[in-house]
Amino acid sequence: MPRFAANLTMLFNELKFIERFEAAAKAGFRGVEYLFPYAFPEDQLAEKLGCHDLVQVLFNLPAGDWAQGERGIAVLPDRIGEFQDGVGKAIDYAQALGCTQLNCLAGIRPGDVAEDKAHATLVANLRFAADQLQAVGIRLLVEAINTRDIPGFYLCGTQQALDLISATGRENISVQYDIYHMQRMEGELAATLEKHLPRIAHIQLADNPGRHEPGTGEINYPFLFALLDRLGYDGWIGCEYKPLTTTTEGLGWIPAMGN
Repeated sequence: MPRFAANLTMLFNELKFIERFEAAAKAGFRGVEYLFPYAFPEDQLAEKLGCHDLVQVLFNLPAGDWAQGERGIAVLPDRIGEFQDGVGKAIDYAQALGCTQLNCLAGIRPGDVAEDKAHATLVANLRFAADQLQAVGIRLLVEAINTRDIPGFYLCGTQQALDLISATGRENISVQYDIYHMQRMEGELAATLEKHLPRIAHIQLADNPGRHEPGTGEINYPFLFALLDRLGYDGWIGCEYKPLTTTTEGLGWIPAMGN
């Protein structure tokens, strides 16, 4: 039986962010994730988690100026110091929130940065982050994102992510596998999950097209959930989708799929 975590960046977005914790708990979620916690004090978020008996499943390392279109800085050679400072900040939040895994968004490679330089920068940054996180018992994740939604995003395929992890030489890095993004980039969802599940520590979902809830598009989610059960996946599945109407009205997909 999958454990679903509400992505509070996407779900219940008719509410103020800090009100979404209660809404998620009332809807039956036991875990939450979101892009970033850094706009809020650690103790305020920790209070919301404790009050509503929620697990902080995941959030991202600081990823630059999101409002200005940055989608990660780990691939940027001139931002290494900022990246390293961000790792420390993320650790502080993770420890306060009891979060045991953090995701690193690679970012968009600028046109004036050579591929080999970008790759070397990313590998070095991931080594630094993995070492810092391992020292405090937190796992580092990397996520491939489709280049239709985010043109130019550096990390955009499952094998590329696996090769990147191998290049770091670190055991404390796993894949965050986003079903929606990988359906758009490469398909072969079931075969990929079956082959690489031991290296996947977190899964996210949305249907395609539209990035709405399961059951609104082409992805056979009942089949995938049954496969994950058969394979023994015991991690969380983050619900990172845009509700077709409202979050609450759309949650019928969970019992409809036998969960």
